[in-house]
Formats: sequence, C-alpha cells, structure tokens
Amino acid sequence: MNKLHIAIATNNIEESIKDYTTRLGEAPCSFVLNEYALWRTEALNVSIRQDSTCKPGELRHLGWEDSSAQEFSQDTDVNGIVWERFSAQQQADEINEIWPEANFTPV
Repeated sequence: MNKLHIAIATNNIEESIKDYTTRLGEAPCSFVLNEYALWRTEALNVSIRQDSTCKPGELRHLGWEDSSAQEFSQDTDVNGIVWERFSAQQQADEINEIWPEANFTPV
C-alpha cells in the first residue's frame, strides 16, 4: 500500500501539532518534544519538523510510504523537489536513529 508523504517545516511545533491534529482528525503517532511530529492516516504520511534551515510552512520534501520498498531511496524531480520512498519500518528506523527517545514503532 502506498501513502503520499508530505514533510513540512515549522517554527512553532506545538501550534502546528494542534492545527494538524484538527486537520487530519487524529493525534500524531510519533512526537518528539520541540522537534518533530508524524501522522500516518489511511491515505497520508505527514511529518512536521522544527527546522531553522527552512521557512515556516516550507515543503521539506515529498515521497511515498510504500510497503514494498526494499530500502530507503530518494531522488530529485525536475522542479528540485526531493522525493523519498520508504517502508513504514524504514521511516521508524530513521526517526529512532535521529531521536532515540521517540521509541517509535509503526502500527
């Protein structure tokens, strides 16, 4: 199963979590205080990250959560947008490598 992945930068993670929780109709499935949040809905995989290298609301990258992905991959499209492809477990491994305290396991 494929889910569209959207990664967005923020400068106010707490307010962004409140807003996206309302918009997506559920709380994030992974959250790192002052840093990161992830939602995995039936159709979407959305992450927000406190990122001082990006403007608030800026698209960080797009991609596909793909259950058949054998490994994490990424490439750049003709517009300069980075596209990733990964399984839920590969994303969890990346989250836990960056933030061990997340202890995230995809359901």
